[in-house]
Amino acid sequence: MEGLQRMLDSLEYIERNLDNNLLIEDIAYIACMSKFHFQRMFNMLTGYTVSEYIRNRRITVAAQELINSNSKVIDVAFKYGYESPESFTKAFRKIQGISPSEAKKNSQFLKAYPKLSFQIQLKGDVEMDYKIVEKSAFNVVGKSIRTTTIGGENNRRIDAFWVESNQNGLVSELAKNCGPLGLIGVCMDYDKQHENLTYLIGVEKNIEHIPSNWEERQIPSATWAVFPVHGAMPDAMPKVWDRIFSEWFPSTGYEHAGGPEIEVYPSNADPSSEDYYSEIWIPINKRQQDI
Repeated sequence: MEGLQRMLDSLEYIERNLDNNLLIEDIAYIACMSKFHFQRMFNMLTGYTVSEYIRNRRITVAAQELINSNSKVIDVAFKYGYESPESFTKAFRKIQGISPSEAKKNSQFLKAYPKLSFQIQLKGDVEMDYKIVEKSAFNVVGKSIRTTTIGGENNRRIDAFWVESNQNGLVSELAKNCGPLGLIGVCMDYDKQHENLTYLIGVEKNIEHIPSNWEERQIPSATWAVFPVHGAMPDAMPKVWDRIFSEWFPSTGYEHAGGPEIEVYPSNADPSSEDYYSEIWIPINKRQQDI
């Protein structure tokens, strides 16, 4: 449960510093994660982005300060990190539906976003299978897109990319050259500052000459946690991703190694079938204190 405690510590850090300059990389450091993977796990656990949660908590605390003290709107705005009363009023109205000045006069309709607390739900009838696999570096070939993780845009773009690749024949061509893993989707090249990533639809390289409009990338040697996915696409895959970050990582002695992530799709089965089997591969390290 070490990972869960780190997440709790990060929430405490946010709470203690709502009236200070909060940087996501500092919060992620408390949780012993990279900025990118902390934001991803936080969103999967809570449904909020880190920035949304901080904004909601600041507006909640600011609202209480406005109605329970003689503080001026401008002073509260600056205290909670807003550059001007106008930007504070805009954010306040978006959440509360009224302006800060109106809140001081009548607080009965104010919304409150409470401090979050994480806990692991033990569900004895829903086990989570996985295996640990050591795999040497290997090359993949295929086509890719660049997308952002902001607002879940990556999920929409990746779904559309698979539809397009099935329609234009890319998937069929790749299937003719499948390696042992089958068709794969690879998340790589994370830009932590701008929250971008590359998603490649491809296969393990097993032919000498590849089409000129395909690209070739290397997946580094890694220790992988491999999770089975049972059920029709595209619904089954996101459910397992959620459980990996909300249940598996917080309750095990492993952490994300920071490399590419792989979705494995057998090419000789119907992905719309309820019996369809696929896999998620995530590079992992043993946490230092657990070694």
